[in-house]
Amino acid sequence: MKIDVLTLFPGMFTGPMDESMVHRARQKGLLDLQVHNLRDWTHDRHRTVDDRPFGGGPGMVLKCEPIFEAVESLKKPETRVVLMCPTGRRFEQSIAREMAGLSHVLLLCPSYEGLDERVRQGLVQDELSVGDFVLTSGNLPAMMVIDAVTRLLPGVLGDEESAVDESFSRGLLEYPHYTRPAEFRGQRVPEVLLSGHHAEIEKWRREQALLRTRQRRPDLAGLLPGGGRSEGSDL
Repeated sequence: MKIDVLTLFPGMFTGPMDESMVHRARQKGLLDLQVHNLRDWTHDRHRTVDDRPFGGGPGMVLKCEPIFEAVESLKKPETRVVLMCPTGRRFEQSIAREMAGLSHVLLLCPSYEGLDERVRQGLVQDELSVGDFVLTSGNLPAMMVIDAVTRLLPGVLGDEESAVDESFSRGLLEYPHYTRPAEFRGQRVPEVLLSGHHAEIEKWRREQALLRTRQRRPDLAGLLPGGGRSEGSDL
């Protein structure tokens, strides 16, 4: 999979995108991640990318010209152009899974007061938000999307079941995990996990996932009668 990122602050991606699963995916050739500076598509000596908004108001707005030129130079027929913005649809695990099946994604990361609306109208195919809050730019949300999508690419995780049996993958929060020692400071691992009885372990994990979802995310737990969700549903 190829992901291109268009941003004013490419240095923000150095470090987070060079560690952990994303780094592994890049090393193995499963992810081709390229971060581009929008100013590289400007033509004045000040490398100007923004201007005052028509109609007045605070802040600056990113200009059409460099964004159009950049996207048109990076885009291919199969590319999905995605804008990271607070007004987009909420990014969820189902969208991550959908994006993991694409061959090329171009993430636009606006800054300041946003970008000229003609970019949305002429270039953008999807808009994503990571939550109901405002950040200084689309860079951190883009990193979250890259991380969530990358770990779903075949061959990235050491155990492919890890991406299946975790929070939101089955519409529930994940069940509790334990490892050695069996007892620590008076707290014991639940006996069922030590029993070796796989059917009982699976039942316990399902019950714990439902309980945790009801307690911590009642908005998810209430979608089905009895406080659960369908096995194939997503967040």
